[in-house]
Amino acid sequence: MPLHDPLVSRRLLHRRYIECSGFEREDGCFEVDGHLRDTKAHPVFNRWKGETAPDTPVHDMWLRLTVDQNLTITAVEAASDSHPFENCPSVVPNFQVLRGLRIAGGFQRTVKELLGNTQGCTHLVDLVGIVATAALQTIAGLRLARLEPGRIPERPVFINSCHGWAADGPVVGALYPKFYTGRKTE
Repeated sequence: MPLHDPLVSRRLLHRRYIECSGFEREDGCFEVDGHLRDTKAHPVFNRWKGETAPDTPVHDMWLRLTVDQNLTITAVEAASDSHPFENCPSVVPNFQVLRGLRIAGGFQRTVKELLGNTQGCTHLVDLVGIVATAALQTIAGLRLARLEPGRIPERPVFINSCHGWAADGPVVGALYPKFYTGRKTE
C-alpha cells in the first residue's frame, strides 16, 4: 500500500532517482551498476554553472562495483556526469580505495572512514552503500538457488541484517532453523 494522500497541499521541489542493476559475468564475478540522479522542479542558479533548468540533473552519478564470489571488490568505476561544482569530479579516482574491501559487517563504516568528508563525494559515498546492498541481493539469491535443497553450508550474511531476518525471528526459524536463536517451541 502506498503512502496516504498528503493532508496539506504541497508542491514538488526535489526528486532523487536511484537505480541499481546486478549482473553475473561469464568469468564468475558479478557487477552491480548504480545510478543516482537529482533534479529540481524549479530553476537552480549556481555561480559556477549558471542556471540549471527544471528537471535537468543537478547530480547525475554512476558507480559500478565488480565483486568476486566472496563479495570482495575487485574493480570500481565511478563517474560524475552532472555536479554542482567544477572540482566535484576530481574525487572520482579516490573511489579506487574500495578495491580489495569485502562487503560484510562494518563495510559502510569503512567506506565512510576512507571516503568521508573531503576525500569523497557525499552522493557517490551514499551510492556505494546502496550498490553494496544490491550486490548482496544479487549474489545471495543466486547462491541459495544453486544449493541442494536443505544444504546451507554457512550462516547466510543477511541474517540479522534487518528485523525480518532476525536470527530469533519467525522467518529464520522457518527457513533456516540451523541458524535460529529464538525460543524453540514444541
